[in-house]
Amino acid sequence: MPYKWEKLVSLTTPALGATLSGDGVSFAVFSRQAHAVDVCLFDAENPARETTRVRLERDDEDVWRGFVSGIKEGALYGFRAYGPWEPDKGLWFNPRKLLLDPYAKAISGDHNWHPLMQNIAANGTADFRDNGRTALKSVVISDEFDWEGDALLQTPWSDTVVYEMHVRGYTMKHSGVPKKLRGTYAGMAEPAVIEYLKDTGVSAVQLLPVHQHLDDGFLIKRGLTNFWGYNTIGFFAPHSEYAAARDAQSQVIEFKKMVRALHRAGIEVILDVVYNHTAEGDENGPSIFLRGLDNTGYYLTNGDARTLNYTGCGNTVNAASPPALRLIMDSLRYWVEEMHVDGFRFDLAATLGRRGEQFDYFAPFFQAVAQDPILSRVKMIAEPWDMGPNGYQVGGFPKPWRELNGRYRDDARLFWTGSPWATADLAKRFCGSDDIFGPGNRSPLTSLNFLTSHDGFTLRDALSYHDKQNLANGEDNRDGDNQNHSWNCGVEGETKDSAVLALRRKIARSMLATLFCSLGVPFLNAGDERWRTQRGNNNAYCQDNEISWIDWSENAETRAMQSFVKRLALFRKAHPVLRRAQHFDGRIDPVTGKADVSWFDVLGDPMPREMWHTSDTTFFASMINDIGRGNDASAQKTLFFLFNTSPKNIAFALPEGRWSLAFDTAREVSFVDTAVIFEQGKSFPCNARSVACLVLE
Repeated sequence: MPYKWEKLVSLTTPALGATLSGDGVSFAVFSRQAHAVDVCLFDAENPARETTRVRLERDDEDVWRGFVSGIKEGALYGFRAYGPWEPDKGLWFNPRKLLLDPYAKAISGDHNWHPLMQNIAANGTADFRDNGRTALKSVVISDEFDWEGDALLQTPWSDTVVYEMHVRGYTMKHSGVPKKLRGTYAGMAEPAVIEYLKDTGVSAVQLLPVHQHLDDGFLIKRGLTNFWGYNTIGFFAPHSEYAAARDAQSQVIEFKKMVRALHRAGIEVILDVVYNHTAEGDENGPSIFLRGLDNTGYYLTNGDARTLNYTGCGNTVNAASPPALRLIMDSLRYWVEEMHVDGFRFDLAATLGRRGEQFDYFAPFFQAVAQDPILSRVKMIAEPWDMGPNGYQVGGFPKPWRELNGRYRDDARLFWTGSPWATADLAKRFCGSDDIFGPGNRSPLTSLNFLTSHDGFTLRDALSYHDKQNLANGEDNRDGDNQNHSWNCGVEGETKDSAVLALRRKIARSMLATLFCSLGVPFLNAGDERWRTQRGNNNAYCQDNEISWIDWSENAETRAMQSFVKRLALFRKAHPVLRRAQHFDGRIDPVTGKADVSWFDVLGDPMPREMWHTSDTTFFASMINDIGRGNDASAQKTLFFLFNTSPKNIAFALPEGRWSLAFDTAREVSFVDTAVIFEQGKSFPCNARSVACLVLE
């Protein structure tokens, strides 16, 4: 049943932030260390001009509160916090710096780094220059919106196909989107975009960060921007650059309309959220909101009161501290209740599970989410690692969290690019990674299986480049991962060699077929189904241009690949055994006499255990049955998969039965619409570097 939006007033009435109330606005902001806090109002027509300053009063929970009459939605404001300037104690109070409201629902102004944001001057001394004229401003927003009966979709995990995409990059070149709407939330709501998503088989879009972010100063100097947006300055505010509307209230409404349109098409909206760090960086970074309000209350610090950097971005939010935990939880509930999103993918989620330096399975954040009546209803996905001690936590999160399975990506790439010793690991990933999630009694549907994501090579580039090509980022090709598990198929980069191109497409089809037929949840990187290239750039975080934008031009390759992915999604939907919530156990069912999974070697014999772990085993076959799934004939289909990553064709003797070919990735048109039948005893031609699936008649 769809979840009806019945607000829990005690949870959603904002105790913090700016709340419209009667003939004015109530302001509230947390700071335990401050001696005083002012709210400053600015002229909406001339944001550089401060019009009013009101001293807030502290309550017994260290929240500074005040009411300003005569203002309404659209009002611009910020905070000035007074307190000790004692960097050696982690205290950075500087009332000359206007601070954003951590609970601001919209942010106005230039989202580029500005030198007046700095607490520390270039010579290392304190910077007490006032930045009120140039600073970003928080905006008072009304939550009123007619959702027209919209409801949380709650698509079961077994029916979920996640599609990772960037709001701006997805539509910048889309001819079906009006030019004025390209790169915006409104553009995402256009019928041409939504119909394409539905046709491809997508059930949920996962949007790269849409929280308001800051463009780094070092990137601006290079003529670049923080395109991915992992540089948050507003946990409640949609990024203004992705809106076609210019005023803040309309931008929030535009985001809501996008969600409503996607929901009407049956497509969930999942946000990639960054709560592990902020754009304030280390002590040499800008002072924008949390550092100037309560640095030690929001960030992890070491014994010298310096920020700990477990994220690679300068600072680490202390999700175990009450103010930071409250901020994160209030933000998440806001996006569910007021913006109607269906779930979240947490960037560097291991950071949120830290209690001090150590990752903790029972961390306060995990416990808070588990008992929350709002968040327990939505999809929660962890990127289960960070850069801190014991930071790689694939398989280490508590129920009901789902995890991006980096082991799946690596093992699938290693197998299909011909690496030795990869066969056993690929079989484990194909079966839902029981070795990773089984010990915790967690379902195969815990695993979000992926081949590529925004971070790294596209699928096409993983089969076209041995080495990354990141010179456009301005870091002499030093940035980006050096371990890509890629293979250029004999030629580095783009080529006109038809044999090389055909090989790349065949391996890509094999990888995609493996992805959609594996137990777990398929996770597709936008554009892979269109055979997209980033010209070998495996870290395009700063490329707001054609390197990152989806190419919507049509050719035979793009049409064929998109059609293939569409057919894979339909095939997965038609066979419940591929979407099961239980791991295989291999035991014989006493009623049917069949095992739920059986394994075969290149001769058609049961696979010996020792053969899994030899460097020259490059083939295996698997027969899977959906034992005990009811009377639905489609649920009882026996599927037979043949995986051949060797460079040689294999004639495989099929087991007992009459087998119909479903697909064969060795074929350019892989799915078979006219029945091709193979009887027992006949050999099936399993071609090099391909996967085929047959169905028992």
